Amino acid sequence: MAIDVEAYYRTYGAMVHRRCRFMLRDDDAALDAMQDVFVELLRREKDLVHAAPSSLLYTIATNICLNRIRKAKRRPETKDDEILQTIAGDEGPERKTLTSHFLDRLFDREPESTRTIAVLHYVDGLTLEETALQIGMSVSGVRKRLRQLRAHGLELQDL
Repeated sequence: MAIDVEAYYRTYGAMVHRRCRFMLRDDDAALDAMQDVFVELLRREKDLVHAAPSSLLYTIATNICLNRIRKAKRRPETKDDEILQTIAGDEGPERKTLTSHFLDRLFDREPESTRTIAVLHYVDGLTLEETALQIGMSVSGVRKRLRQLRAHGLELQDL
């Protein structure tokens, strides 16, 4: 059975917009990303199952926003990368540059889904159970990914 994308938009549009606005820190970019979420849903509506729509849309929104952040990082429009400010805090340009470099090296070694897990758990503050539900993994799988991420981070710190 195909998904009724219009009904999903009416029901979950505000939730998706809040998620995009939180991640992108820009209302216009969030509106564009929200539209991309529903375009993606339209493209895949026949392949998707009508179960847990809020989790599905939340995950799609997270992935689209992370892709936009990565793209902006490769071709920055401004000098300030707001997502790095959120992660690194307000510690000055040198510290932000070092943190940015560290995060780039850390996540280059990890699957893309690990970045999503880290954002959901560490930035959004979701529990392991909530993160596992959003990603579609077991709690032990999420815990293992985070443990590996921590270990790789410690290895990079020692270099």
